[in-house]
Amino acid sequence: MKNNLETLRHSASHLLAAAVLDIFPEAKFAIGPATEDGFYYDFDLPRTLIPEDLPILEEKMRTLIKQNLPFERTEIESEKAKKLFQKAGQFYKVELIEDLEKTELVKKVSLYKTGSFVDLCAGPHVGKSGQIKPDAFKLLKIAGAYWRGSEKNKMLQRVYGLAFENKKDLEEYLERLEEARKRDHRKIGKELDLFTISEKVGPGLILWHPKLSLVRELLESWWRQLHRERGYEYIYTPHIGRAQLWETSGHLDFFRDSMYPSFKDTETEEEYFLKPMSCPFHVEIYKSRPRSYRELPIQWNELGTCYRYEKNGELHGMARPRGFTQDDAHIICTPEQLKDEYRKAIEFILDIYGAFSFKELKYYLSVRDPNNLGKYVGDSKVWETAESTIKEVLEEKGIKYEIEEGGAKFYGPALDIKILDAIGREWQCPTIQLDMNLPSKFGMAYIGPDGNEHVPIMLHRTIFGAMERFCAVLIEHYAGAFPVWLAPEQVWVLPIGEKHAEYARKIASSLLSQNIRVKVKDENETIGKKIREGEMQKIPYLLVVGDKEMESDLVATRERGKRDLGTMKTEEFIEKIKEEIKNKL
Repeated sequence: MKNNLETLRHSASHLLAAAVLDIFPEAKFAIGPATEDGFYYDFDLPRTLIPEDLPILEEKMRTLIKQNLPFERTEIESEKAKKLFQKAGQFYKVELIEDLEKTELVKKVSLYKTGSFVDLCAGPHVGKSGQIKPDAFKLLKIAGAYWRGSEKNKMLQRVYGLAFENKKDLEEYLERLEEARKRDHRKIGKELDLFTISEKVGPGLILWHPKLSLVRELLESWWRQLHRERGYEYIYTPHIGRAQLWETSGHLDFFRDSMYPSFKDTETEEEYFLKPMSCPFHVEIYKSRPRSYRELPIQWNELGTCYRYEKNGELHGMARPRGFTQDDAHIICTPEQLKDEYRKAIEFILDIYGAFSFKELKYYLSVRDPNNLGKYVGDSKVWETAESTIKEVLEEKGIKYEIEEGGAKFYGPALDIKILDAIGREWQCPTIQLDMNLPSKFGMAYIGPDGNEHVPIMLHRTIFGAMERFCAVLIEHYAGAFPVWLAPEQVWVLPIGEKHAEYARKIASSLLSQNIRVKVKDENETIGKKIREGEMQKIPYLLVVGDKEMESDLVATRERGKRDLGTMKTEEFIEKIKEEIKNKL
């Protein structure tokens, strides 16, 4: 059963379609569902919509709301519905009905009529259009969308809208949307010279500029250090693998559409693929020699660069690229070790995320659909043990979690951890997945205490997820103002005049000797302009030096967001910033 707000939003999409029909009688209608925050509708129109069309459509919708039109439901034979839509020239609706007849074997379909607009729709809807408040919705933007998401089909025009129960909720959401726009990593990335995506290189392929490369280097170095402290061993694997590898893993059966096209060895004609993930390579390392239970658990980690063919419409800067580096780890253990290894994996994630000031972490446990157990591989008893073990670990740690029934991968239950950023948005980054597929498909085994072969348990674990996506999250979470320990440039020294430049360089040299990232801004500009530039570039500390500072061996300190901290000795400032770096502030 849909909730009231989802029903309202779905009804708003029908009002949008009715408004479009009023302006474009020849319009062809595709689909118009509710979304998480509103609705959209896809149209095939005689001309391209422009932003100026949106307020006109909004007014049309308000007129329909004022008329308090009923949403009238009828159920008719599917054949009759097809003829009705064929006569109206609505061939997208005809195709949808034909699909329902094939896939769900329907004989009847439901239609909803609002004014002169009739739509194929399962519903439900509000009773009358007047239940949608005229000041609680807004048409947001126009975008392109391929019919049925396939690039082989026609490009339609999608109109996105927002809808809420009242004006206050809409205004609050618009404020959050504006804040998200200001924090957009693509916008900040350009302003702060962090990364680019070149059309000549290719969509979805990230070019890391020096500043963001340094942020990544700091994250990766810390990540490696923490893994070594916990007994993980780092490994390297290739970027490509033979087709046979991906056939065995099941990727060519289930994931081929998301893989780049194959290429052939010119001598042997053997087929190769760019890797979409590193897991099968780790399995092959495990299988390179016989294993004993005494070696388990094995903990291997890798920063492996992978490639997935995301559709153009799904690409989103660094948050959804085609080439990405995944912070992969695989834990291979006995069933008896599972609980302890799962607990340690969760504790590791908590330790790392404590350094980033995220609002909170939310936990989602994906388990099997009890009504469709046949779609999952592996022994049912092992599944039950795995699911109950994960629940035990979470409950013993006092972690609240939501169960997503039917959300498990076909090969095992998963714990997805979503982080809430500074403005309350959820981002999927860490995950722990139990795999019952690869160990059996690849014939992984270990010799147990009884001298017999046993199949190990394999955990896939990421902490950051993809480095590209995680850095996009950090840029938006901090609005580009990285904490001191991560800031590419931690300090700018600003000489007031040319005669202060040498003293500024002396200060910088002292900072550099303590591994503090510093830059002297000795351009022939006013001090006010230098300070404004430093603030725009979100530099954590600006040290201003003039006659007074030079005479007394001081620095006038400005902390980002806090204005002047007054003057202090260089040594005092160095101790202050080193403490912040050490504590990851």
